[in-house]
Amino acid sequence: MRRAGALIVAALVGIAANGAATAPAYAQAYQCRMPAAISVPQVTRERPPRSVPITGYTLALSWSPEFCKGREMQSGQRTQCSGRNGRFGFIVHGLWPDGRNTWPQWCSNPRRLSPAEARQNMCMTPSAKLLARQWAKHGSCMVRKPETYFKVTRILWNSLRMPPTDRLSRDEALTAGQFRDAFIRSNPDWPRSAVGIDLNQRGWLEEVRLCYGKDFMPKRCERRRYGPADSTPMKIWRGM
Repeated sequence: MRRAGALIVAALVGIAANGAATAPAYAQAYQCRMPAAISVPQVTRERPPRSVPITGYTLALSWSPEFCKGREMQSGQRTQCSGRNGRFGFIVHGLWPDGRNTWPQWCSNPRRLSPAEARQNMCMTPSAKLLARQWAKHGSCMVRKPETYFKVTRILWNSLRMPPTDRLSRDEALTAGQFRDAFIRSNPDWPRSAVGIDLNQRGWLEEVRLCYGKDFMPKRCERRRYGPADSTPMKIWRGM
């Protein structure tokens, strides 16, 4: 994890940003087959820019089977949910800069995500629209180039090992604390306090939200990021 932090610092100061492209990151996909050509939609700013000092970061990992439930045939979600491009487990929703009691967003930056950069990240985040939105809303407040933002995201993602979610999904007595225990067994450097969980109103897993300090080392999540107490029952949809 410390090596990942050092690599990220290098990328942020531009040392790694101009080097050779890294290999694509493969979310937790059983397969990943992306088309040769990717179209990147233009993103319209949804709120006024908010520039505040960055105090840390959150890496949001969406549990794809839950997100795709009922969306399998929607044209806008076809890449992630139809099964034609792969069957996904966890994917990267986004890397979000945090502030004190708020967060920076929609910062002014004229650079757009290129189709080539989008394609490199589609097995990590299988939606060109989501990739473009994450850069416009969050990445623009962190760095000057989308290439650097996604390089940082890939370094963080590739430093993680996800817990055996399929096995955990079969435990009818699963709790948030047991899920955190499983994550820490897979990632021994992570403290429990840095592993946030987001459940929907019915108690099904939607996201894991990992909290980082400004040095990109794990740090205690704020209450709103940490989510349910360890004793809270939770369920995981396997998509079957």
